[in-house]
Amino acid sequence: MEQNQVNQLMAMYGSKLPFEHLQSVKRKLETVDYDTAVVCLSQLKDPTISLILSLLIGAYGVDRFYVGDIGLGVVKLLTCGGAGIWWIIDLFLIMDTTRQRNFEKLMFML
Repeated sequence: MEQNQVNQLMAMYGSKLPFEHLQSVKRKLETVDYDTAVVCLSQLKDPTISLILSLLIGAYGVDRFYVGDIGLGVVKLLTCGGAGIWWIIDLFLIMDTTRQRNFEKLMFML
């Protein structure tokens, strides 16, 4: 893929990935074709949406279901967000968790 296309994709989807892994994602994108990269990147979850879900209905584990942590979502649902404590902790961690899951998913797909 051309460098210009890689830069455009990184500008559009870079906020959904961990900052420390952006260079490795960029190198990986250079080795695949444009259509494959667009399909893979368009499936990434938005960290802002996960924060909004965590704020509004995070005590019921919906934020963890959204990220893909089904097991943790069920546990969080059954404990009502760990009696509120886990819910408060997730308010600070859910965006980084979303970015990390996106990176793992992208590396698996590419």
